[in-house]
Amino acid sequence: MAKAIFETNTKQFLAKCLQWSKSYQHVCLFHSNGFQDQYSTIHSLLAIGAKDEFSAQAGQAFAALEDFKSRHKGSFMPGFFSYELKNELETLNSKEQNVLEFPDAYFFIPQISIVFYGNSIEISCEEDPQILFNKIIQIAEIADSENFQIHIQPKMQKEEYMEAFHSMIQHIQRGDIYEANLCQEFFDDNAHIAHPEQLFLKLNTLSPTPFASFFKINKHYIISASPERFLAKRGNTLISQPIKGTAPRGRSPEEDQQLKDKLKSNPKEIAENVMIVDLVRNDLTRSAVPGTVQVTEKLGLYSFKQVHQLISTITCIKDQHISDIQAIKNTFPAGSMTGAPKLSAMKICDQLEKSRRAIYSGSIGYFDANGDFDFNVVIRTILYNQHKNYLSFHTGGAITIDANAEAEYEECLTKASAILKALNQTIK
Repeated sequence: MAKAIFETNTKQFLAKCLQWSKSYQHVCLFHSNGFQDQYSTIHSLLAIGAKDEFSAQAGQAFAALEDFKSRHKGSFMPGFFSYELKNELETLNSKEQNVLEFPDAYFFIPQISIVFYGNSIEISCEEDPQILFNKIIQIAEIADSENFQIHIQPKMQKEEYMEAFHSMIQHIQRGDIYEANLCQEFFDDNAHIAHPEQLFLKLNTLSPTPFASFFKINKHYIISASPERFLAKRGNTLISQPIKGTAPRGRSPEEDQQLKDKLKSNPKEIAENVMIVDLVRNDLTRSAVPGTVQVTEKLGLYSFKQVHQLISTITCIKDQHISDIQAIKNTFPAGSMTGAPKLSAMKICDQLEKSRRAIYSGSIGYFDANGDFDFNVVIRTILYNQHKNYLSFHTGGAITIDANAEAEYEECLTKASAILKALNQTIK
């Protein structure tokens, strides 16, 4: 692979890159929007074209991925894990139809990678990078003026959500679970979007987040504004950063501060976070050197453009006998999207939810050439099958014994606000 660095306006170049990539069937962008912490390694990276690819449905997906990864040692490998892989890991079954038709696991080895820095980009490709740079720089950007032909509707009417909520509360009262993440789908089965790349850029402007991503496989698109890290590996350290606890942004600095203060002291939101931290600690124990699991940040308050969130950080030293894929398998799916106990919560969610989560609640990320990896939690995300014109996004929230049905429903709409605005839609 030939490499070269070029000085350029990286924001404009990224938009041109996405437009140029439309002729390729395999595209993946990771975009941090300038959010950096001690574990960050990538600001933005675009992977285009596939030298080789891996696709699997739940059954033996993790074992097959181990084999694919072993054949591509030292390669950068982007991809995703669908939430439906839970059916491979536990005695679970998704009763709802796979309308979106995404694979349950997908990874590829890129032909071209473009890394974005402050005022420069690095192109790696098999042809002359200068020729490729010149091709992209000449691309005309599409103005953000697309009129989407979309009519979003809830799969679960408000009354049905309330019924599911109260059923969940009954399970908590009986002691079946302590907490569960009840999710609902919003969809359009006749959606026409000519330029999904532009929709990503629009959503990313409305809701810039640390783990934003754009993923394309043929006519399947993932457009994500995720703020949450599921699991990363840096050297021999595993890091998980679950989000539990949400508040809307205020309309003034004073109201915004009041909402932050209220979130930090809200017993229900704190209880949600603490329960999931305990669950993640237990999950990490399965991959850790004994005695190394620790909570390095508890209930950190982070502000994004649409919401405030409570985020905790749990780390451990990975047992050298545990493979990277086994470590992911040991913690999948993310505890923040299931509940506690994990298996019971997933079973109940399967019963009460009206649609298959598919990629939602799963994870998008990459295995690096140097042995590290980083995966997000797929939330605040649009899924689009352009061939079937089916567009979908989910929202959800943690239900605990102290939860209020009306407040939880409103939180779902708050979490959907940026997506609805990007699609020029409203839900009442």
